[in-house]
Amino acid sequence: MTERPRPLVLIVEDDPDLLELERDALAEKGYRVATAANGEEGLERIAEEQPQLVLLDMRMPVMDGWTFARMLRDRYGRRIPLAVITAAEDSKLRADEIGADADLGKPFEMRELFELVADTIGDP
Repeated sequence: MTERPRPLVLIVEDDPDLLELERDALAEKGYRVATAANGEEGLERIAEEQPQLVLLDMRMPVMDGWTFARMLRDRYGRRIPLAVITAAEDSKLRADEIGADADLGKPFEMRELFELVADTIGDP
């Protein structure tokens, strides 16, 4: 019997400390994790291997979350779930603007991040 591969989560976040924290926490939970510091890098990672979920910051240099989301949907449709993680005043509004599947406002508790990921793609 072949073991199913662990789900891949792509984190697109320009804050290196938060990126590292999310990456390490999700990896410890058993997810495979890829990272990108901006939307352009995020699209490059997706071209290499499609994740089961993208955790997306909205305000980043090079390519922001709005542009990333539009290009993601143009290229892949809605096959890849998208969750907005932002410090913007209203994370739900930002998520609605880009048609995201979930949202989480910064700052957040790790428990909330784990719940968002598990609710969206299941446990590893």
